[in-house]
Amino acid sequence: MHLAVELLKKIPKGKVATYKEMARVCKTSSRAIGRIMAGNEHPIEYPCYKVVASSGELTGYSAPGGIATKRKLLQRDGVGFVGNRVDKKYFHHFSHVR
Repeated sequence: MHLAVELLKKIPKGKVATYKEMARVCKTSSRAIGRIMAGNEHPIEYPCYKVVASSGELTGYSAPGGIATKRKLLQRDGVGFVGNRVDKKYFHHFSHVR
């Protein structure tokens, strides 16, 4: 399993990580992280809905309901929004991995 998928479990409830932050930790590109998230076969166990664009914009959620479902899941977790973007105070930064 790719480190990016394992990192999903390390994002605290009420927080999100950006594709850019995930890419930094995994030493890859944001696009690669997006492809990895799209291939996540266990979205309940590994909550890929917690990954957003560095602007806070909700992007690329292929589960039923798409972006609207992603927003509902994040709001259920306690993540706040400013307009259509996640408020940056909800961004999680990985300080140490493994």
